[in-house]
Amino acid sequence: MPVRATKRGDERTPLDRDVDVLICGASFAGLTVARELAGSGASVLIVDRYEIGEKQTSACAAPTEWLENLGLGESILQTFSRLRVHTPSSDTLWPLPWSFSTFDYRLICQMLFEQGDAEFDTAKVNGITRAPAGAPAGTPHVVHTDRGDLRAPLVIDALGWRRVLGSGANVQPPEAFLSRGLEVHPAGSDEDLELWLDPKYIVPGYGWSFPARDEVRVGVGSFDPHIPVKQPTLDLVEDVGVEPDGYQGNWIPHKLRKATDDRVFFVGDSAGHCLPVTAEGIRPAFYFGLALGRELRAVIEERQTRLQALERYAEFNDSHARTYLWMKRVQNIVGPVNKTPLMALTSRAFGSKLLTHWAFNQYLDIAPPEFALASPPPAKRSVPAAA
Repeated sequence: MPVRATKRGDERTPLDRDVDVLICGASFAGLTVARELAGSGASVLIVDRYEIGEKQTSACAAPTEWLENLGLGESILQTFSRLRVHTPSSDTLWPLPWSFSTFDYRLICQMLFEQGDAEFDTAKVNGITRAPAGAPAGTPHVVHTDRGDLRAPLVIDALGWRRVLGSGANVQPPEAFLSRGLEVHPAGSDEDLELWLDPKYIVPGYGWSFPARDEVRVGVGSFDPHIPVKQPTLDLVEDVGVEPDGYQGNWIPHKLRKATDDRVFFVGDSAGHCLPVTAEGIRPAFYFGLALGRELRAVIEERQTRLQALERYAEFNDSHARTYLWMKRVQNIVGPVNKTPLMALTSRAFGSKLLTHWAFNQYLDIAPPEFALASPPPAKRSVPAAA
């Protein structure tokens, strides 16, 4: 189990500050936003319940080109150019048109943080009091933490699926639009990324094994949040021949949500940016984190107002709604197909380089790695307006 390293007792002194940008959440999305604000001159504070890199909750893998384009190649543990897919009646190698890499979570978080110039402190975010509607531009929101109140005109919720700073009541598991996953990561090694599309373990979901140099990350995910995944995970672990050591897991959003809410920005799992079907959340966290960071930088540099940034970021988020909807529809048919011979036929079809390369390139283009190299889009300068 992860060892908690956050401050306790007398070390948890009161926290009461005013900053230009407050980022709540210090994982992939929040750290990427902060990275884009480096050198802007703004005072940026990141807060999280845990220390940076302390609490890993996923298999930690992403397209290699994304990691390299972000300058995070040093964190890579193992790289793969093929995917081995198991069904009850087939075992097929899918040739990938681009490579996928597992990485060191603690190291990559630290590297992202060091690419920016934000400050960090530990605090549990409990809620927010928003600036009054119609207040002058720059009027701060007040974010309430277990150590005191923080004030900032630009507030980002990158805290995950709970959407802590959202308005209104949030639907909680198992009724929310969430999948659930659990994995172990014992010592070991292997050469292939592996997936199990096998109702023996889970019907509406899949199992996986992601080698990471000196450990293997083996787990099961369910698209139905009502279905427990501990026993299926133990069953897969036994069949793979590793020990159930180092449990970690989380709820996983599988529906795109609004990226702005009453003048607050949302990114990563708090905005439902995790991709349906594959449950890939790290790449979209980078992607939308970069987009949001660029919009916020334009506000800081007075190239647009907060209101314009809210509108532009919301439009960017919503422009992906159709893609997320279609992926969710594919996710919905995994369970029914998983119980039929059609799953094995589909898996064998993807053994074709032509089909696999076309499909996976389409998939990569949802959040292309070139986006990490792009310059911020120009924003119109206008007379500041109330936001």
